[in-house]
Amino acid sequence: MEYKDNQIALVDFDPEKNQILELWFNDAVEFGHGCRVSIRIKDVLCFYRSKYQEIAVFETEKLGRMLVLDGITMLTEFDEFAYHEMIVHVPLLTHPNPSHILVVGGGDGGTAREVLKHPEVQEIHICELDSEVVKTCRQYLPSLASSFDDPRVKLFYEDGAKFVENKPDTYDIIIVDSTDPIGPGQVLFQRKFYEDMSKALKPDGIVVTQCECLFLHQHVIGAVASFAKEIYPITKYYLTNVPTYPSGLIGFMFCSNKYDPLEDFSLERAKRLPGLRYYTPDLHRASFVLPKFGEEIIRSA
Repeated sequence: MEYKDNQIALVDFDPEKNQILELWFNDAVEFGHGCRVSIRIKDVLCFYRSKYQEIAVFETEKLGRMLVLDGITMLTEFDEFAYHEMIVHVPLLTHPNPSHILVVGGGDGGTAREVLKHPEVQEIHICELDSEVVKTCRQYLPSLASSFDDPRVKLFYEDGAKFVENKPDTYDIIIVDSTDPIGPGQVLFQRKFYEDMSKALKPDGIVVTQCECLFLHQHVIGAVASFAKEIYPITKYYLTNVPTYPSGLIGFMFCSNKYDPLEDFSLERAKRLPGLRYYTPDLHRASFVLPKFGEEIIRSA
């Protein structure tokens, strides 16, 4: 089997039994310095190219099932909750009445699953460019994608950047659960998209976007922070730990028209949320504490 940049490495094969003894996936992220992250896989459950990207689902040896798009790790069942809980509960607990939510991307269903834990939510629009991602995750990752079966969820298979252009004053919260700023995801890290999201928000709305890793993508984070500050009255950057990402760390840009995530989030609503494994009110506050070099990136942007 071949994969982009030889990312599936056949380490050991028994020719007499015609049996693969050891198979590894090597993440394609630009970690640099001769490093890479390798994960041992037991089986390739799904591997094909859609109209937009290469889609793969692996059964790993220790991390459960793993979704990979264009050679980049999107999630594993082992630690996806650390990402999805933090991209969702920080903004939804900051807004006093998060009833109408837009998720740009999020085709695996994990973000929708967490949004649905909030009883205030009346409607969730999921704008996912690639319908094949949703189809694949429904089949192989039902612990996330079963959220799409909730009647409050409506799926749109469209370009998220164009979708928000035609939704003025519509959403309380927009969550951008995107891939990296390459290929179709590049437009989601540009100024115009942030301007269009601002127009799609209600006057007291909040935007949270997946905004890369402080160690690997400082230029991306600095650029986004720079123009976000000019568009939104309140902007902050916060972190979560996801061990199976190559850096173990991923960050989010918080942009708000009115509410501050450190002053306005609801402790009482946080205590009532069911099924949490990562998010806590203390961690909510602590996630905005950045290392010195991270503070300097955001401050100087």
